[in-house]
Amino acid sequence: MDVRERVAIIGSGLIGRAWAIVFAGGGCDVALYDADAGVAGKASALVVEGLDELVAQGLVKDARAAAARVRAAESLADALDGATFVQENAPERLEVKRTIFAELDRLAAPDAILASSTSTIVASAFTENLEGRQRCLVAHPVNPPHLVPLVELVAAPWTAPAVVAKAKGIYQAVGQVPIVVKREIEGFILNRLQAVLLSEAFRLVEDGYVTPQDLDKTLADGLGLRWSFMGPFETIELNAPGGIPDY
Repeated sequence: MDVRERVAIIGSGLIGRAWAIVFAGGGCDVALYDADAGVAGKASALVVEGLDELVAQGLVKDARAAAARVRAAESLADALDGATFVQENAPERLEVKRTIFAELDRLAAPDAILASSTSTIVASAFTENLEGRQRCLVAHPVNPPHLVPLVELVAAPWTAPAVVAKAKGIYQAVGQVPIVVKREIEGFILNRLQAVLLSEAFRLVEDGYVTPQDLDKTLADGLGLRWSFMGPFETIELNAPGGIPDY
């Protein structure tokens, strides 16, 4: 990625700070903004701490250089000034998303991509009436994104395919693992898979088949280990002589 890529992080809470670590560590210039006064400034210091921790683990080479690429913006317009990519992290309320995306669409450069970190709301619900709706999409991370790299890219029906492709390339360039959800669906992919597993976990414990502690071991020391490097389709492809059809 071009180190001059400029990213605006809108919302400087836990997810926003983690995204700042991801983008700054990946060579981007990052502007942090939060509607609450003083939050972005405090977030910048926490981003530096997070980068130092990653250096200690060998995950980032130069924390000082990455930290120097992060600044606290004084206003939304200041954060968006020159931004080519926007990562929104506002509260999970539809009206909030509609309001902030209307402002982002009005203030951001026409070719800037507008991505939302929402984990529950499809992009069509808050971008339909925007003039630049074709450059909007959901980019749902797994918390915390600077440690868990998956990002679910979910386009609205009107999102330009080129925008999805460009966003995918940007996330890959900063070390994330983006997947493309082919059409909008409530809960996206990871949350739906997680919900099924959690539902069965609760049932097995409630019906007296296993203790919560032993169920956790089943995931942490069994299924989780297998799926941490090989997903279910790859697993069953390798688990039968004829692959998935044989399985």
